[in-house]
Amino acid sequence: MTTTTGTHPTRRLILQGAASVALIGLGNLPFVPARAAANDKYPEEAFKLKNEADAIKALYGRTAEPSDKIKLDAPEIAENGGVVPMSVTTTLDKVTSISFFVAENPNALAASYKLPEGTIPAVANRLKMAKTSNVTAIVEADGKLYSATKEVKVTVGGCGG
Repeated sequence: MTTTTGTHPTRRLILQGAASVALIGLGNLPFVPARAAANDKYPEEAFKLKNEADAIKALYGRTAEPSDKIKLDAPEIAENGGVVPMSVTTTLDKVTSISFFVAENPNALAASYKLPEGTIPAVANRLKMAKTSNVTAIVEADGKLYSATKEVKVTVGGCGG
């Protein structure tokens, strides 16, 4: 099979050239957000701690103050502790992270999210809960920590209960 017919290029040759130019062009684009996310350190120690206060201290290095600007949406009664839907929204500005803590779980820190600048400060998740417990949402905004807490009653345990 030939790539040219006389002095005129074939369609295949033109497509191969266009694809090569496009791929070379993509190689020069900066993928900064992907690199930044890859360099974030996983908070392994915080996820291992049993006590909620210790886990908050390990993750953030300080305590949080309660705030009415955080809405923690969770059911009052969870029929199945294996999948308890939760969501957090806030009207606070400059939010950089949102975390969920379940006081009576074998490990208090259930989930933690780092939010890039400009992201709408809202997260939702389905958490596993061992038994009836307080759930605390911690929001880091403008260098300060804020919290909201709600008790969720679990009828069937999800963490081996």
